[in-house]
Amino acid sequence: MNRSENGTPIGRRTLLAGVAGSAGVAVLATAASQPAQAATQPAQAGQAGRAAGASARRPYPPNWPDPEPYGLADTREDLWPREDNSFVLPLELRPRDKELGRVWMRDTYVNCFVVGGRPLYVATGTTRVPGLTAAGPWNDGIFVWTARDMRGPWKLADTTGIRPGAERGKVWSPEFVDENRPGRTVVAPWQEYWYDDRFGKRGNAWAPELHHFRGKWYMVACMGDHSRKVGSFMLVSEGGVEGPYRLVRGNLDKPFGEPVAGGPAFIEPGAYHHIDGGLYTEGREAKLVLHNNLYAAFRQDMEDIVPTTNLPSFQQTPYAPEPYLEGAYVFKHGGKYFLVHAAWDRGSVNPDGSTRNAYDPPGTGRTQYQYDAVVAVADRFEGPYSRRWTAGVGAGHNNFFEDHRGGLWATFFRNPAFGHWADPSRVSDSAVAGVVRLEWTGPKGNRLQVRRRTRQE
Repeated sequence: MNRSENGTPIGRRTLLAGVAGSAGVAVLATAASQPAQAATQPAQAGQAGRAAGASARRPYPPNWPDPEPYGLADTREDLWPREDNSFVLPLELRPRDKELGRVWMRDTYVNCFVVGGRPLYVATGTTRVPGLTAAGPWNDGIFVWTARDMRGPWKLADTTGIRPGAERGKVWSPEFVDENRPGRTVVAPWQEYWYDDRFGKRGNAWAPELHHFRGKWYMVACMGDHSRKVGSFMLVSEGGVEGPYRLVRGNLDKPFGEPVAGGPAFIEPGAYHHIDGGLYTEGREAKLVLHNNLYAAFRQDMEDIVPTTNLPSFQQTPYAPEPYLEGAYVFKHGGKYFLVHAAWDRGSVNPDGSTRNAYDPPGTGRTQYQYDAVVAVADRFEGPYSRRWTAGVGAGHNNFFEDHRGGLWATFFRNPAFGHWADPSRVSDSAVAGVVRLEWTGPKGNRLQVRRRTRQE
């Protein structure tokens, strides 16, 4: 887990480890999977996970051979979140959630920290307002849930002492602009709601992450495509996990970084910055991970990133051609750095009539199938990173984390916008706060992926 002080973080989107004896309640998705392939010899494990003094050794689960050529997607059912390896968090419902019976969430983020000598789990994500089917063109900010155990009970953060009578659990929103004071900005002008004739009310917050670092709580999130300026920002709490939060000084005028090309055509020129920002901490150092390939160091006071002419890039092994990637996240485990991305597996037809699943750019005859998590590994934070592998089918835009028992997990949400989970027969089970067990293939295999049924014990 991520420690509250000077700990080695497990990942940007945290690795959740399996809770012993927990039964999954996630819906099994029966996907068309590739034929099983012969496994390579597993690396030999040490005594990790054994009782102290035990002399028995067990093999780590093996790496599967990758589909070739590089860039094909692995769709095997073992890499799906299933009933036996995953579940949906029983988050406390808000009034808006009663009709659906659960929390509607995208970009699910979960992590575990040791605070005051006890484990504290946090959960957050992108949510929507009543009456809208998506988190745009506006939503009402960021909610946080906490628990002492991943199985719950999960309660909305107690914000009643900060805003009596306001909706419980809402830690930041453009609505809080009236809380701005000289020397203390909660909502910057570029984050405020605005209006136009095409969309009406506009402004939405995306993909929040919550971190406990050097004794403080930090929230990194993104103002979405319908905002005055689009890009990543950071909040810092002046109290506990519930806040109150204020904006760091480096974001008073704009998101992190400089304007870049990208985004939908309706975004105003010069408004688009680097999205999907996240925080990676190691020891007393912190880095900002931006969009699909960039990072920056934070200043020691955590009020802004260190200024640089050009943001540095991760050294990656790209696909050819490289598709659009999202949700970059870095997680450290076993002395290695794991770089996680969300990538669309697009289905098409091979010349022989068989199905081709690959991380392709959009193109004629290519259909979005699954929003996958793909991962690469390196010896250093900046890389060079290995070839990527499919770590979780339909588990894109997630984070890895470690639970308080030492187990590894990933989040997932089942993308309701396109592909498998957008099908009318499945969309009611999409947009969830899901977690799935991960497995590590050991110091030689060095892969993190969804826990498979066929793993060797």
